[in-house]
Amino acid sequence: MNHNEPSEKEKDKWINDPNNWIWGIFYYNPKDKRLFPPKKIKEFGYTTNFANPNSVFAIIILILILTVLGRHMH
Repeated sequence: MNHNEPSEKEKDKWINDPNNWIWGIFYYNPKDKRLFPPKKIKEFGYTTNFANPNSVFAIIILILILTVLGRHMH
């Protein structure tokens, strides 16, 4: 484990901290470098860290790909 990387306990604190959630649904934590951290309830999957520009870029690319594929399916 990298000494600069936060522990799993610290990451769990970030996820459960309401200050890291905009309107309770958008995760925004500049300290968290993960692209897709788990949701508050981990069984529900993953969310996007909107504070990470790479996460936002990945979501935009995914939306563009799905849009292009959707148009070619009709």
